[in-house]
Formats: sequence, C-alpha cells, structure tokens
Amino acid sequence: MGQELGGKVAIVTGGASGIGAATAALFANEGAKVVVADVDAEQGQALATGLGETVAFFETDVADADQVQALVDFAVSHFGGLHVMFNNAGISSSFRRFLKDDLSDFERVMAVNLFGVMAGTQRAGRHMAEHGGGSIINTTSMGGLTGGGPPFTYRTSKAAIIHFSRCVATDLADYGIRVNCVAPGHIETAITTYDMAPVIRVHQPLQRRGTPDDVAQAVLFLASDRSAQITGTVVPVDGGTAAGPPIGQLKVLHEGLKAIDAP
Repeated sequence: MGQELGGKVAIVTGGASGIGAATAALFANEGAKVVVADVDAEQGQALATGLGETVAFFETDVADADQVQALVDFAVSHFGGLHVMFNNAGISSSFRRFLKDDLSDFERVMAVNLFGVMAGTQRAGRHMAEHGGGSIINTTSMGGLTGGGPPFTYRTSKAAIIHFSRCVATDLADYGIRVNCVAPGHIETAITTYDMAPVIRVHQPLQRRGTPDDVAQAVLFLASDRSAQITGTVVPVDGGTAAGPPIGQLKVLHEGLKAIDAP
C-alpha cells in the first residue's frame, strides 16, 4: 500500500464495477477516502463495504444534475472535502448500422456519457475552486479518438467528452483545477461484450490484453501530484491502438497491395 493520495477525498462515478471499481480500490489502497457512486446500489454498497471504512457508497444517476450535486455534498460532509473527481460512468449504444439505427437511445446515452461528465466536472469544480483546486479525470474511449463503425452514438459522446475536457481545462486552470481524460481501448468491462481476441490481434500493437487495473493506474497518475503540470490532455490506455496497427498487419496489407499492383 502506498500513499499517493494520502489525505485526499475522491469520487468515482460508475464505481460499482469494471474500471470504476478497480480505480476505487486503487485509490483506497493509495490512502484516499473514496465515495463510490453508481446506479447499482447493491453492487456499489457491497464494493464499498468490502473496501473498508475509508470507502462509502452513494447511489447516483449522473444524468441528473441534482443527484450529482447531492453526491458532491455527501463526499464533502462525510469525508471533509473533495480533491479528485473521476467522471467514469458510461453506457454503450446501439450497434446497428447507421441507416438502420432509430437513434432511440441517443438522449439517454448523451445524458449519461456527456451530460454526466459535464455536471460532475461543474459541481466538483465549484467546490474545488473555493478549496485550493483539484484534479478531474473524465473517461472517454479509444472510440472517441478514432473513426469507425458502430456504436455511433457512443463514439460521438466519447469524442465530445474530449473536446469538452480540453475546453474546460483552460477555464478552470485559474482555480488550480486540472482536467484530463483517459481513453481505454479493448478493456473488458460490463459494456465491452465483443470478442476481443481477434480485434486485439489485428488492431493492437501490444498483444497483451489490458485490464481495468491498467486504466486505474493511469487515473491514479492523473489524480496524483505527479501530474501537477498536466491538464487538457488525453491518455490512451489502449496497447498502442491509436498509434496504428501491429507491424505484422502492415506487412499483410503491403503484400496485399503488391498483389493488386502486380501485372
């Protein structure tokens, strides 16, 4: 156990499972007092209880700004402050091809993925601005960094998070508040239901399969004083996917192109 976050209070939204749960556990191990926020009260409470008395659960739908405010108020009253806000809650959207997508989930996906991040950033930022600053980390996605097929609404929401975070990082810097993003790629969570093995083989230079803890380690860095000079940036945790495909796949493509050009 280290003390990277000793004396700090953190909120982790979407904290009942996956990346959120891994981050809440890591934050607690690094000395922080942590509020786990989620719509899944049973799983969230079980996680908080298992992590000990320095972790508390607060049921929250981040699409509701009043609930987000209540979450911030709870963290401040229960643990005495708020220094780190990890806006991690998110949901996926339809995987239909665009012309067949009725867009019926657009409002809910945007409410959770984008508005939830905006509300969390604002309500945490208001407290931090009056109490010496802090660190806000928002979860985007590799799907927000690159183009590609469905899920279109999900990708759009995650791209918007990046732009919002960069913009607000400049606005909140005067208050000593840093705003950054993590962009997970091919990490197994409740909303990544596809077969990752062939995708990793074709698209990810590092063939090692990533875990929620890999993302949590990046979030810890952005939450800690080690990143004191970093704001407005995006940290991909994707095994190099955003950089380009594995060299073996480039060779396959090159050979294919030579075959096409052959007389």
